[in-house]
Amino acid sequence: MRVPLLDLKLQYAPLKAEILTAIEQVVDSQHLVLGPQVEKLETDIASYTGAKHAIGVSSGTDAQLVLLMALGIGPGDVVVTTPYTFFATAGCVQRLGARIVFADIDPLTYNLSPRALEDVLAKTQGVKAIIPVHLYGCCADMEAICAIAAQHGVPVLEDAAQALGCAHPIGSAGAISEAGWYSFYPTKNLGAFGDAGMVTCREAALASKIRSLRNHGMEPRYYHHSVGGNFRLDAIQAAVLNVKLPHLDGWGAGRRERAAFYRNAFSLAGLDSVLSLPIEPWSDTGIANHHIYNQFVVRAPKRDALRAFLSEAGIGSEIYYPLPLHLQECFKDLGYSRGDFPEAERASMETLALPIFPELQEVQQSYVVEKVQEFYP
Repeated sequence: MRVPLLDLKLQYAPLKAEILTAIEQVVDSQHLVLGPQVEKLETDIASYTGAKHAIGVSSGTDAQLVLLMALGIGPGDVVVTTPYTFFATAGCVQRLGARIVFADIDPLTYNLSPRALEDVLAKTQGVKAIIPVHLYGCCADMEAICAIAAQHGVPVLEDAAQALGCAHPIGSAGAISEAGWYSFYPTKNLGAFGDAGMVTCREAALASKIRSLRNHGMEPRYYHHSVGGNFRLDAIQAAVLNVKLPHLDGWGAGRRERAAFYRNAFSLAGLDSVLSLPIEPWSDTGIANHHIYNQFVVRAPKRDALRAFLSEAGIGSEIYYPLPLHLQECFKDLGYSRGDFPEAERASMETLALPIFPELQEVQQSYVVEKVQEFYP
């Protein structure tokens, strides 16, 4: 049996006719960049998340970049974030000449640790933003993080690239704090047919600046008040996302069902004492979408050997992420060394993402569990 980490064809098949019709309408209109499809997506994402403003852009990375640009973050400024995340979270900060300062993660959720954040803020000057990441589709401890940030007078910007549709007791991922962003990369729980992203924010003036910056700071046409970039969202990507968005909650429920099956099956196999399964910190709040399982990540002894064993058995897996950002070659000038963030480093050596998507069959999951049990006799 073959069990892929993700199979997007299964999601596409029942929506094929509707998606192709939507694409054809865009092609016939020849309104290919921004326009009505993008405006509809912006309105619907704002409504879905509870954000005041939503601005469609060319990718999740560009969403973060243009937000930081709109906030004026640059040389001399400090941004605090986690070293255990996708590269762009820190890369965008570096691109603007600001200094990255890392704080370690919570070992249970893999998200930014409020205690570590507090320690960093107490000894760091010039902090202009804090970026928690809602990793794997589970919200960071935003109540604690926002309270700490408020004490220091620093805005919180949410990296919700993996967490659209996930909720925290105080709000929806990406719409809890001053501003945030989403990625619609095809492998995300809401994926386009290429790159696409979205910025969310509270303030109308900030939203207006982001809209200008995504189009080279141009307003009106050929008059430039600031230097922006080409961060415009293509209409075809927005059209695809407009078809998919109404299905997002159902897909999230499907992912939680697949996660519950894994949890029960690993327990029955006695593997819950071998693997550390994902925790659900907000599950007792009564919020249905407390976790959207963009990935199902376990801690596994002899992780690399297990991954090789699963691959030989036809089972896909992935390591998110094999090297923390503070140890990446491009960030060596920050002066960090191995041992500076032990929880992030330990996670990078122990975690493994197993197949999870709404269309995954129980027989496939049972095969995954069977093979993991075979590896740990």
